[in-house]
Amino acid sequence: MDERVIVRSGQRASVVGLGTWQLGADWGDVDDKEALAVLEAAVESGVTFFDTADVYGDGRSEQTIAAFLRARPELDIFVATKMGRRLDQIPENYVLDNFRAWNDRSRRNLGVDRLDLVQLHCPPTPVYSTDEVFDALDTLVAEERIAHYGVSVETCEEALTAIARPGVASVQIILNPFRMKPLREVLPAAQEAGVGIIARVPLASGLLSGKYTKDTVFAANDHRTYNRHGESFDQGETFSGVDYASGVEAAAEFADLAPEGFTPAQLALRWIIQQPGVTTVIPGARSPEQARANAAAAALPDLSDETLTAIRDLYDRRIKDQVEGRW
Repeated sequence: MDERVIVRSGQRASVVGLGTWQLGADWGDVDDKEALAVLEAAVESGVTFFDTADVYGDGRSEQTIAAFLRARPELDIFVATKMGRRLDQIPENYVLDNFRAWNDRSRRNLGVDRLDLVQLHCPPTPVYSTDEVFDALDTLVAEERIAHYGVSVETCEEALTAIARPGVASVQIILNPFRMKPLREVLPAAQEAGVGIIARVPLASGLLSGKYTKDTVFAANDHRTYNRHGESFDQGETFSGVDYASGVEAAAEFADLAPEGFTPAQLALRWIIQQPGVTTVIPGARSPEQARANAAAAALPDLSDETLTAIRDLYDRRIKDQVEGRW
């Protein structure tokens, strides 16, 4: 699989990575054996980048990755984790002492002395404008607790603020055919600055797979049940902030645009891979089959101008007004 370089850090990531939120929690139940099988299928398909966080299953996702990599010491996998959501979401909690404690925990969970990449995990907006926060991150690099740092954001404005910080290596942002606003300013700014773009929620929480109907029922412990209106965290993390009923209708129209040989999910992933400035896209997977199918999108041909235009038209007609004013 092709790899792309984060210019500011020199790190390389496969164009399709693996998001591992679902291996920890909030997507229904995934047992340990199945979680390890997902990781195995991903790397056997060419994936070299895993994205996790210290709060995914209260560390379970990090620990599962560590167990997998201990059993496969020959692998060279770039692991990014996140920090910041273990305490109340107020700017005052984003301080060096907390960073050290969170990093120590993640290093233990992942079984490493130094973390490859640590991202602030969608912190309160003022954090991105606080010099002391980035001074503290620079201290973690100097102490060799982390190799590099980045941010995960909810809004395009937060992304642009972070890109202006010289030490920020990467920005993780929601980007998919139902969330196109980052194409206008965020991706060009990141490309000019040498900042990596990690595209998350690429399938709009599964909507873009075309598998769901208005009658689909998700498990009670799945955020697609309990966070549809932002009850537990930012609504944009669930179905990209799109209303579920109208999203299902738009997803059915999207599925009809898939060229021969593409699944709807692969169409969405291929669309993201083609956007200038994207470093890697991180779909999750609940089964080895999903992991392999997601990775296969990297080898599919580029989408035609006709298909790209049709996807943009669908977004403009059905989705844009729902999401662009908020994120």
